[in-house]
Amino acid sequence: MAERTAPPDETAVTAPTGAPVSDTPGLLDGVPRQRGPRESVDAGVRESLPVREPRLRVPLRPWRLVPTPTGTPFTFGYAVVLCVTSLISAYADPALVHALLQGSSTDVAHLVRTPELVLIGSALWVAGGVASPFTIGFVLVLTALERRIGGLRTAGVFLLGHVLATLATEVPVGLAVLAGHLPDSSLHRLDYGVSFGVAAGTGALAGLLSPWLRVPLLAVFGGMLLQDLLAFTDPMTNWGHLIALAIGIATWPVLRRWGAKRARAGS
Repeated sequence: MAERTAPPDETAVTAPTGAPVSDTPGLLDGVPRQRGPRESVDAGVRESLPVREPRLRVPLRPWRLVPTPTGTPFTFGYAVVLCVTSLISAYADPALVHALLQGSSTDVAHLVRTPELVLIGSALWVAGGVASPFTIGFVLVLTALERRIGGLRTAGVFLLGHVLATLATEVPVGLAVLAGHLPDSSLHRLDYGVSFGVAAGTGALAGLLSPWLRVPLLAVFGGMLLQDLLAFTDPMTNWGHLIALAIGIATWPVLRRWGAKRARAGS
């Protein structure tokens, strides 16, 4: 507000000491009449209140859930391989398919003889084919994870869950056979697929999401795994899924640092 000045024909009232006094008691010249809660009274300067910037809404981009050769090369290439092996298992000679699956199985007998070969080979097949829920989970989860932390790190998370969960379920089987609690046929059980890696990727991805997405994802996926375990149709595999999910959750501190570095590098 501009400083008030008296008209030329108006006589100013003076105090006994000779100092001019404003015609309005209690107000000083140059001080605004109304003061906000954060205005400076002593200096007579209005302190501006902080202005909140409007929150920008991030548009939904559902096409980013689909892998692409340039955006998510690891997931895209891996998905192509799984499509090929699924076609083989669906249309090739059943005897050939059984031989291929048996040779890729991560049972105890194969893990003892050729651990590297079967740990990689078992991850090239999808139990149930392309219509399996884990196939859809593979595409959605690994695409979202790769867009946040990159292809090599996504591959590392997938392999970590696949390998550790496989060993955590097959080593006890071997020990139980040695102790006489299980028959020797347990050493040759058919075990293959990408489900352990998908479970680990789901647990890892949850740590990079906001809480309103993280909690429902873990509740729905974890509830599905618990339901399968209670059904007791394949307890070793069901325990492996829960172990892989826990492995993915355990990677949260590292993945969040990776995600933050990738976000800064892209900004």
